Amino acid sequence: MASSDPELEQAASRIRRAYQPELFRAAGDRLIDQLASHLDRSEQSQGSVLNWTDPRQLTAQALDSLNAFRAAWKSPAEESPAVGDARCVEQFARLVELALANGINLHDPRYVGHQVPAPVPLAGLFDCIGAVTNNPMAIFEMGPWASAAEQAMIRTLTGHIGWDSANSGGIVTHGASIANLTAILVARNVKLGQSWEQGIAPELQSAGGQPAKLVVQADAHYCLARAAGITGIGTNHVVPAVLDSRRRMDPQRLDDSLTDLKRRGHPIIAVAASSCATPIGAFDPLVEIADVCRRQEVWLHVDAAHGGAALLSKKHRHLLAGLDQADSLTWDAHKMLFVPALCAFLFYKNKQHGFEAFRQSAPYLFDPSTPGLAEFDGGLRTLECTKRGAALGLWGVWSLFGPQLFEDLVDVTFALGRTLYEKLAAADDFVPLHEPQCNIVVFRHIPAKLRDATPAEVGAFQLRLRRSVIESGDSYLVPTAQNGVAALRCTLINPLTTADHLDNLLATLRHHGERLT
Repeated sequence: MASSDPELEQAASRIRRAYQPELFRAAGDRLIDQLASHLDRSEQSQGSVLNWTDPRQLTAQALDSLNAFRAAWKSPAEESPAVGDARCVEQFARLVELALANGINLHDPRYVGHQVPAPVPLAGLFDCIGAVTNNPMAIFEMGPWASAAEQAMIRTLTGHIGWDSANSGGIVTHGASIANLTAILVARNVKLGQSWEQGIAPELQSAGGQPAKLVVQADAHYCLARAAGITGIGTNHVVPAVLDSRRRMDPQRLDDSLTDLKRRGHPIIAVAASSCATPIGAFDPLVEIADVCRRQEVWLHVDAAHGGAALLSKKHRHLLAGLDQADSLTWDAHKMLFVPALCAFLFYKNKQHGFEAFRQSAPYLFDPSTPGLAEFDGGLRTLECTKRGAALGLWGVWSLFGPQLFEDLVDVTFALGRTLYEKLAAADDFVPLHEPQCNIVVFRHIPAKLRDATPAEVGAFQLRLRRSVIESGDSYLVPTAQNGVAALRCTLINPLTTADHLDNLLATLRHHGERLT
């Protein structure tokens, strides 16, 4: 028998140590304690919302941490396993604190920034199941429960859309950008039948070789224009749909535009509406838009990444009237369903359309002897092959609390948007720039010293003010622009925020504004 290799034996010993369940249990206990304490501090606003550090300095710290193993691990000959494990757990805890101390604290009620929520904490524990067991989802047999949970949520949510779950379907993707891209790809493939195989050659577009067009809500997320570039439609062939006075798509102008495009021989890939559009949270009038698309025989896609959750609210579902008439729609769970990123749903009214995106064969993945599993083999219908069990967090929280919690989350945060608007409107030194339909509010702070300033000066002040506030850690909000002039934008997406926190936000902006004027 050949003699053993001492180096391989040491390598195997190190591997076994890294994999041992007891080390995982000890580190996991510490992690839960640390995260719970972090949540407690954040929810009570004990500390900064954003722990601002120059990114170069922070990257240097992250590089230094890569040598942490030197303090945690020694060779088995130098210490007992018990001592070594304890040392490793302590070093693990230090790394966790390093990460927590240098992040942004979304659970702090003073966070009113991007459309990224303070997630229900338990959702993260369900996500942990997928992270530790690593059941990817290209094919059902590699992620059976993750696939089943995803299908359960798809069937549940399609019911709330108003579709027949037996005939409709969908897929979970890593973000609405991928979901919107896939939807536009499907619409392209349906409209231009051989475009997947042949590309968008002029002869495939129309008899006259006129380029195909994608009509998009003028305030739509940039990922839709990006999808046009990726799918070969071309960003120059994205047609911005005219908006009304509330920055919603104007159905009559849409009808006129589609008629004109058709008259000039342009095939129309799709109309992409928004529910709601990112800049001010405007919900397009979908009933009228769907009627136009039906008469014009055009695919209707709705980007409901942010606003789709309003379907779960009796108070607000009217904002999405007509959504059931869409051919496809995007809905992010990692926004207003309050689960960790990334978890985005792409739905099709006709579930067979899901198989139009990627017309490929992969015999090393998909077993032709089990065609009935195609609906559960997600790799056939999404850009991703290996995909995490992204719906586990939503499935878990829904299973624990039911739909009422999600209705509550929508109602509370939408009401906060209205409350902030009313406070801004009542103040002499704040100007709300729209009446909100949801929890997105855009405004400017204009102190007395700036009332006679030029628009450019007012806009420059908003940017300086925002930078001062976020770097101080006193609050977190984001910049935007209206009519070419910078403004401030809040998304009330922490359900623990109260009216008192909004009063504090205005006071914080005034305090920093005084220092800057």
